[in-house]
Amino acid sequence: MKKHVLAVLAYGVATFGTQALSHFAVNKAHYAAVTYLRPDPIFPLGVATMLIQGSILSYLYSRLGTQARSMRHAVRFGWLTGGFLVSYIAWGEAAKYVVPAIGSWIAVEVIAGFAQFTLYGLLLGFVYRIPGPATVTRGNGIALQAHRS
Repeated sequence: MKKHVLAVLAYGVATFGTQALSHFAVNKAHYAAVTYLRPDPIFPLGVATMLIQGSILSYLYSRLGTQARSMRHAVRFGWLTGGFLVSYIAWGEAAKYVVPAIGSWIAVEVIAGFAQFTLYGLLLGFVYRIPGPATVTRGNGIALQAHRS
């Protein structure tokens, strides 16, 4: 349960961090040109979305098994799930809504999504890492192998 909660928090940190930076700093003018956006977002709905998505992704990741679990594995999982979610934001929204420029919309959303899900994968890898053996040296210089829990 602890890893699940940490994985959900990791998703929230990765999502809020990259999307807030993208929306309110780096790409502020880009989003200001979108006429259908709320001037004041409803943050509780955004937080609820992050909790739901993070919970689902954590559940899926925990069901993959531990045989190949590594930082690389977690980042690949982040990219795979990010590709699924970002494809809607980048292409689906551009298809349905009047965005200022389709090319720049897709570029901004894909780059922000790539950053978000790379960060998420790194954090997820840290949460679900499989500890390796630790070497402990006793006072007499004898090395002991111990497994971290």
